[in-house]
Amino acid sequence: MDLAERVAAVRKALDAAAERAGRPAGSVRLMAAVKTRLPSEIEALASVGVLLIGENRVQEGVRHLEALPLEVRNKLEAHFIGRLQANKARKALLAFQAIDSLDSIPLAERLSRIAREEGLLRDVMIEVNLGEESQKGGVAAGDLLPLARAVQHLPGLKLTGLMGVPPYDENPEASRPYFRRLRELFGEVRRAIPEAGDFAQLSMGMSHDFVVAVEEGATVVRIGTALFGPRRAP
Repeated sequence: MDLAERVAAVRKALDAAAERAGRPAGSVRLMAAVKTRLPSEIEALASVGVLLIGENRVQEGVRHLEALPLEVRNKLEAHFIGRLQANKARKALLAFQAIDSLDSIPLAERLSRIAREEGLLRDVMIEVNLGEESQKGGVAAGDLLPLARAVQHLPGLKLTGLMGVPPYDENPEASRPYFRRLRELFGEVRRAIPEAGDFAQLSMGMSHDFVVAVEEGATVVRIGTALFGPRRAP
């Protein structure tokens, strides 16, 4: 399969899963996870209509964007989805339209301060550490509501949803309880902060388990290998 065929196959699977969950086809956004990919691959994706990309590393993301033709770069919506170090917060805010991996109040306060200094308003999602894995970023479930309430009152930031990555298991069904838990946490935030009108996105599911994620309520999936093939070594 070439790239266009792989994209079409993923979109078809997304639509089928959404319809099984009682949602319309086309209601789930496809984000291309472009870690270790070439700018030419991102440009090829854009040519077949995949304009939402997720970057795991600030420096690599900046290089990707700078290497793309201006007309392609201007079409893209680039999100940061990796673990963000505080010393790279300014560069991330300037390079990406959204930060999907916010995981602490100090980081939120830093992003808010920089956004105000730069005259920016940036969408943010809170990442939840679903499996309580020490090697992964994300806030613990018990600390989610205090962080969400803090973000809601920080200028320069707009809280738009939650992101999560379950512990890896080759069996996609093993991810289902974690996706269900993230959906429940999403509901808890909605009920606790009803004034957060932009809080509507649930980013979960990757190449091996995105169908299950959509069945459990994902509005955004982050797909890499199902679009590109095996990842290159960094």
